[in-house]
Amino acid sequence: MLNAITMPPAPALTAWNGDAGMNALNRKLLRELWHLKSQMLSIALVVATGIMTVVTMRGSYESLVIAQQDYYQQTRFADVWVSLRRAPQTLRQQISNLPGVALADTRIGFMATLDLEGLDAPAIGRFISLPENARPVLNDIQLRRGRYIEPGAPDEVIISEKFAVARALRPGDSVRAIINGRARDLEIVGVAISPEHIYAMPPGSLMPEDSRYGILWMGERALGPAYDMEGAFNEAFVKLSPEADTLAVIDGLNTLLQPYGGFGAYTRRDQPSHMILQGELDQNRVMGTAIPAVFLGVAVFLLHLVLSRLISTQRGEIAVLKAFGYHNAEVGLHFLMFALGAVVVGIVLGAAGGAWLGRAYIGIYQQFFDLPGLQYAMNWQLVLIASMVSLLGACTGAMNAVMKAVRLPPAEAMRPEPPASFQPGLMERIGFAKFLPSAGRMILRNVERKALQSFMSSLGVAFSVAILVIGFFMFDGVRFLMDLQFREIQREDVSVNFHQHQSDRVMHELWRLPGVTRVEPFRNVPVRLSNGHLYRDSGIQGMQADGKLRRVVSSHVLTYPLPADGLVLSRMLAQRLEVNTGDWLHVQLLEGQRHQRQVQVTGVVDDFMGVTAYMDIQALHQLSGEQGLISGAYLSVTQDERSRLYQTLKNMPMVAGVASPADMLASFDTQMAQNIFISVGFLVGFASVIAVGVIYNGARIALSERGRELASLRVMGFHRREVAILLLGEQALITLFAIPMGWVIGYSMAWLVVQGMATDMFRIPYVLNPQTWLYSALITVAAALASGIAVRRRLDHFDLISVLKTRE
Repeated sequence: MLNAITMPPAPALTAWNGDAGMNALNRKLLRELWHLKSQMLSIALVVATGIMTVVTMRGSYESLVIAQQDYYQQTRFADVWVSLRRAPQTLRQQISNLPGVALADTRIGFMATLDLEGLDAPAIGRFISLPENARPVLNDIQLRRGRYIEPGAPDEVIISEKFAVARALRPGDSVRAIINGRARDLEIVGVAISPEHIYAMPPGSLMPEDSRYGILWMGERALGPAYDMEGAFNEAFVKLSPEADTLAVIDGLNTLLQPYGGFGAYTRRDQPSHMILQGELDQNRVMGTAIPAVFLGVAVFLLHLVLSRLISTQRGEIAVLKAFGYHNAEVGLHFLMFALGAVVVGIVLGAAGGAWLGRAYIGIYQQFFDLPGLQYAMNWQLVLIASMVSLLGACTGAMNAVMKAVRLPPAEAMRPEPPASFQPGLMERIGFAKFLPSAGRMILRNVERKALQSFMSSLGVAFSVAILVIGFFMFDGVRFLMDLQFREIQREDVSVNFHQHQSDRVMHELWRLPGVTRVEPFRNVPVRLSNGHLYRDSGIQGMQADGKLRRVVSSHVLTYPLPADGLVLSRMLAQRLEVNTGDWLHVQLLEGQRHQRQVQVTGVVDDFMGVTAYMDIQALHQLSGEQGLISGAYLSVTQDERSRLYQTLKNMPMVAGVASPADMLASFDTQMAQNIFISVGFLVGFASVIAVGVIYNGARIALSERGRELASLRVMGFHRREVAILLLGEQALITLFAIPMGWVIGYSMAWLVVQGMATDMFRIPYVLNPQTWLYSALITVAAALASGIAVRRRLDHFDLISVLKTRE
């Protein structure tokens, strides 16, 4: 049967006569593609979403990796760092002579307070020395504007680019700094970037705060005397030779620098900026592989499903072509071209859209990471792979339906396909159907008779629901993480970090600061934790066991009390060391007297930020053998005294940094939240396209398959609304089944995303709010309604005479 609802009349074909026959098929192909343009466009958009995600996400990841590697190579980024109290420059040669060291460099580095106009809170500057007659051997800077420092100039500085942009500073301006207790006006002569500060965060903060934290480079002869560092250094870093033993180099550095107050060498993996960038790249690699694979897989599945059903409706035309002398191969090629028409359009749209979205995606990273040369580069190999996968899905979907039809004799193929089953379905057998009206029984019967086809259509819609769940889950997880971190864990108003450990007698001075109502000290000690051959350089954070301002809180928002003795480990740190509660760890302190002790693990807590070991501050004092030292304090402050407090802290030389959890959360809301909304918007848009593509094509194909039946009902007296209910009710039932199925798939995929994106910096909580289920369902229902309206309009314009005609 030729269905005139979706297919134009068959062309007047004569017997096969070579080129003329092919020309006739080509004309028929063009007419049918135009006639089915809305269905072809929806299929093309489904293909385009799969191509877009591959080109955008995987292409962005590769662009980031290339930019990172090129930048590190150009600036001779170091492999190992070490900080110390003070060592003579003559020691640099001994560092260079260590086995495995290819290049070595030293410098002076300190934190200082910046007094900036229009800013109550103390701004922080990290001052780094530069050689005045040469460029740094390692970790070189790249000037973006201005010039290099003049030799011997005492007050010239180069500032980091993001700080300059945030404060609207340029060469020729000045900035006031409190260096070792003395105020100095410094002239800005240049703006630069550095591989060590691609992602720059102030001490105690979890996010960049470019308006109040910057990197300032000064000449070595100008910065050294300010901190009693003439002819000395307090930071060293090395580049390893290809055959170097990293652990041996670290041990050599620690042994050499221990008499000079070394704090323990660490590798590039633990360098703060690189750790954050690499963590982002690792997450991007997972997302840039898993999400595109899911999208492309769903797109190919839907392509196979839709095209196989669409072409199966043309079995009558296939029979006519065979009857006129066309061979199976020629008929197959014709319908294969029919399928490939939509796919080619989707590939073009996907490649173009992916390139545009890729540039936008990279633009988000450019806001946070100082990576020169970071530009989106189209990877045509990705386009080719994604295109071949899409074409394969189209070919298999089209050819399965064609081959099924061409195997039938022409006379049999011209007849309508018989129903799949004449038996009552399960719902009818158990008596459920008797509670439904006649229209409901007809809908249910048709779904049950084509159970596999209905399930596959429902599965296609379910995948779009699952993608929506993943998108909203990302927002739920990050929001939960921020609320937990800044409202349950970091409950202080202000945290103060010192340049060096201070005696706990400074607590009395902190209590006297304006507006302070509570003070809780903390101490951070760098350590190496070992369990057999497994080890991890980390830090022990000592806090008050009964602290109210900073607490250890688990993922279930339960406060974890610190025991009087022993370590409490982050879950990820415990997994890295393969220990559990009750096990013992070898702890080597990397500062002070470098004591080594066996310490019991008294607890493991599920947290989401960093890999940290927690300890009661008194127990940490006993472990280190240094009583009464603190690294800083958490303060509770009245709101009306906040400005006076900040002004006082600016004038305290011992203060290295001041952070406010409320300000960090506000920074997140203004920066990260916008980017998350953009990412979620992409996923919502893509999922909507998939939902519309499946539902709309399913309804159009059902209209084609059941055109004669529905037209007969109209002739028998059924109203348009009643006929539309029969057709669209089936799609509504498929969508209804798809929503809970999509929730289950999305829930499982979200768990896989959590596992794949877990890094040492942070883990996304596995949290899905009730709104996620609601929004994913509402968007899917909206897509179904839009598709239903479009099909209803076509149904209302039935040509009953042409539909009821039957080719004899």
